[in-house]
Amino acid sequence: MTPPAETATAGDAPRTATPLASPFMTTPLIEFNDVTKAYGDGPPALDGLTLEVRAGEALAVLGPSGSGKSTLLNLIAGLDRPTRGTVTVDGVRVDQLGEAASALYRRRRIGIVFQFFNLLDDLTVADNVLLPAQLAGMPRKKAVARAGELLAYLGMSRHATAFPGRLSGGERQRVAVARALMNRPSLLLADEPTGALDTASGQEVRKLLTELNRDGQTVLLVTHDLALADTCATRTVELVDGRMVTA
Repeated sequence: MTPPAETATAGDAPRTATPLASPFMTTPLIEFNDVTKAYGDGPPALDGLTLEVRAGEALAVLGPSGSGKSTLLNLIAGLDRPTRGTVTVDGVRVDQLGEAASALYRRRRIGIVFQFFNLLDDLTVADNVLLPAQLAGMPRKKAVARAGELLAYLGMSRHATAFPGRLSGGERQRVAVARALMNRPSLLLADEPTGALDTASGQEVRKLLTELNRDGQTVLLVTHDLALADTCATRTVELVDGRMVTA
């Protein structure tokens, strides 16, 4: 499985995936430095977390409900800010971004795959995949070409004109992955990507995420699915009460 090639145009800075073992990647793609996030007077959702993820890794974050996994994702995605500490992603101090800058950061650097797909049922598969490019202002011709490449890469070209309700769960998650990859993000976040799938579809998505990482995509998974972590992850950490207990 080979990812779609980058097509550079004037003013574009080509993105290339950096293998995990590359001697040139000395700066982490994700860096949490003593991060605490508290809500109100209760125990913090994250408590002094220090974590690094390098380009090319597939990191699985495990932990029970309430362990801080969702807060971790929200901080990486710039949807929330830490109470204390710093969050840096792809060279960007995410904890310092305002609302508009956070939205731009997510469009350009982050792809997110959700448990329940979050596809728009009144749009075709192709139009769902195109949506991030439209929001980012990508020229229509370039966006259509990119969507076609992704749908071919993920084996979904024949469903381009179908609506999500006609697809299986595994097929809808493939569409969600294509949408997440549309703007060539540095980082793919996957929030319980097999949680709403049957066994066969879950196996299909595990294989897909493994192949994406093998092709160079950096992936961070938040999951209860031990099979997903065992299959896809190059490294696993566990959160309990907002603290990392294994690495």
